[in-house]
Amino acid sequence: MTKQTFLHDKHVALGAKMVDFAGWDMPVQYSSIIEEHKTVRDSVGLFDVSHMGEILVYGKDSLAFLNKIVPQEIQKLTDRKAVYCQLTNKKGGIVDDLIIYKLEDGIYLVIVNASRIDEDLNWMVRNKLGFDVTIDNESHNYSLLALQGPKACDLMKKLGVDELPPFFSIKRSEIFNINVWISRTGYTGEDGVEIMVKNEFSEYLWDKLLQEGKEFGIKPIGLGARDTLRLEAALHLYGNDLDEETTPIEAGLSWSIPKDKVDDYNGKKEIMSQIKFGVTKKLVGFKMLDKSIARHGYDVYYEKEKIGTVTSGGVSPTRGDNIGLAYIKNLDNLTVGSTIQIMIREKLHDAEIVKRPFVEKRNKGN
Repeated sequence: MTKQTFLHDKHVALGAKMVDFAGWDMPVQYSSIIEEHKTVRDSVGLFDVSHMGEILVYGKDSLAFLNKIVPQEIQKLTDRKAVYCQLTNKKGGIVDDLIIYKLEDGIYLVIVNASRIDEDLNWMVRNKLGFDVTIDNESHNYSLLALQGPKACDLMKKLGVDELPPFFSIKRSEIFNINVWISRTGYTGEDGVEIMVKNEFSEYLWDKLLQEGKEFGIKPIGLGARDTLRLEAALHLYGNDLDEETTPIEAGLSWSIPKDKVDDYNGKKEIMSQIKFGVTKKLVGFKMLDKSIARHGYDVYYEKEKIGTVTSGGVSPTRGDNIGLAYIKNLDNLTVGSTIQIMIREKLHDAEIVKRPFVEKRNKGN
């Protein structure tokens, strides 16, 4: 049976087109994807991302446990700070990508992808042997709302949240007398916040945010625009750009991997080897040189040889062209400015490798 968030009836009442996403009945669009995309780039959009998972990890060995299952150095987190992580398997492949927040000593909040909640929990439990740690899946108790766009923080200040947390931080607060967690994070490349709230207050909060945000041009935003926004920002989508056969180094996430972490972790040997000796495949961004659109799964060619596969692709409403991400062979002569070809309907179309992100990010907060 397809699951529904607590805000499902709100989306239907707003006329949203609903689709199955990771086993959830979710709004893909309310008006048009391009209109919703531009709303987030120009003002502020409201997303229901309650399908995401929330897992609490706590106990005497919680720090040591988390240090074992991700490459990042969790001991460097101070209270209420967050870090982007990858949950890696024994070969360095990515079980999921996630955000870990340190709420206080010994208590951590882990935000995971909707499609991977069960896999992540299973992997965590399999790795907890010998650790005094508790893993609680709180996903069914909380809703997650995201306010994204250049006017998102203005709206939050109107609601009485004068001091927003810095980028990649979280704080306890109250909105409309409701206790919430507010984090300065998002999946659009724009500034904004994500608000974690108990389910019973989610519908009231949704309505109030839309009402109070009218002066800022707020609109509800579906998963269609969420995808075009994240693609322009070159943010990875699990199942497209990340999977268990791909390491963080191959995925272009070397910036997130500490090179001198002392603790051992799943896949460390392979990841460190790739940092030292290089990889056989790499993730690149590209723009189409004609009006064709490259989609997930399309083959990539160079000089008549297949060299890779498109993982994400589509229209860029901000740029006005068509863009994508692809894994290709790590050939020295294929760099920014090189021309590759994408096989679309049995015909090769030229594309140019370009720098990522495709649109400048504005989500650094204060």
